[in-house]
Amino acid sequence: MSNTANARPGGEPAAVMLFPQPALQLVYDTAPIGLACLSPDCRYLQINQRLTEICGLSVEYHLGRSVRDCVPALADSVEQIVRSIMESGEPVIGIEVAGQRADQVDERFWVTYWHPLRAPSGQIVAINVAAEEITERKRSEQALRQARDAAEAALQDLREAQASLVEAEKLAALGRMVAGVAHEVNNPVGISLTVASSLQRRTERFAAEAARGGLRRSTLTEFVDAINDASKQLVTNLNRAAELVSAFKQVAADDDQSERREFDVGELTGRILVNLRPEFEERGILLNASCEPDLRMNSYPGPYGQVLTNLAFNAIAHAFLDGRQGAVDLIVRAAGPDHVEVVFADNGSGMSAETRRRAFDPFFTTRRHEGATGLGLHIVHNIVTERLGGRIRLDSKVGSGTRVQLLLPRIVGEQSAH
Repeated sequence: MSNTANARPGGEPAAVMLFPQPALQLVYDTAPIGLACLSPDCRYLQINQRLTEICGLSVEYHLGRSVRDCVPALADSVEQIVRSIMESGEPVIGIEVAGQRADQVDERFWVTYWHPLRAPSGQIVAINVAAEEITERKRSEQALRQARDAAEAALQDLREAQASLVEAEKLAALGRMVAGVAHEVNNPVGISLTVASSLQRRTERFAAEAARGGLRRSTLTEFVDAINDASKQLVTNLNRAAELVSAFKQVAADDDQSERREFDVGELTGRILVNLRPEFEERGILLNASCEPDLRMNSYPGPYGQVLTNLAFNAIAHAFLDGRQGAVDLIVRAAGPDHVEVVFADNGSGMSAETRRRAFDPFFTTRRHEGATGLGLHIVHNIVTERLGGRIRLDSKVGSGTRVQLLLPRIVGEQSAH
């Protein structure tokens, strides 16, 4: 390769002296990046072997020919860059070029740098081009984007699955409550039905005796006493059933609406416990409740009820294993002028340090083989900290039971400094 640019096709000589020193020519030829020199009319004055890989044509073929002859797909872009340099005199750097050779399947990528080559007079006589192949980097970036998109899609699927499981856990808790309430309602309704049936038979016998005309005072007195006794039993048992149904309806309405409103904490807690007691009694677990009177909150009764329900069923499922009996204490009291403290404590089996550390983690459970989802306490934590704006603390030791303390603002959104 000579020190001057090769002649163009047709014998017209190029006027640019490119490499006055053989060492520079060697560097040019062996450079690990593509190098070329273009005339102002976009003809190749010089090019190294590395850059010819863009189009697959030889060095000799490029020399003297235009960009449009060699790489027609890039000609418009190249001519625009050269015109910009000729007009402004400023280099153009960081231009990415993509192309696919006819003899290759995969697309390749380069980042190019364009600098003016000036004569001693300062006139721009050529454009130096450097091209660094970035195909592997581009492929890595594409693979990274695909992996990120796949991870984001998987994360979205996981969030949707978690939301579904959380909803399923809420419905399961509601289902357990419904079963307990149905069982509890069945007792007074069953007694009422028995009393009513007995009263019906006695009424029929009394009416038959009265029709025969042999009614005695003692029979009348006995019948009146039976009616009074049956009426008292019916009123007592039907009132009990009505109380259970009313309490459940209010709790279910709060869970369904989840609207913020003002309520008496003790009264709401009492209604929730009416629905929970049957489950505790069936397991032989004593439920002791102490609620400070006239303690009002402006918060979300539905989520509050969900917290107590989840804590109750979590204690039943984990604190009293294998039919073990015990007691649960629920205390609701004021904690200064701005907060309410709720303490839910059991004297059950307790937790190890590792279990206690992970108790609020989603999907963590020590009883997965029995169908537990590991979402009960996770839901409690989220409701307390996010919906009710409070704080939660859990203390537990193996063999010493578990104590959960909630500190809830009386008015959601208003926190005291302590």
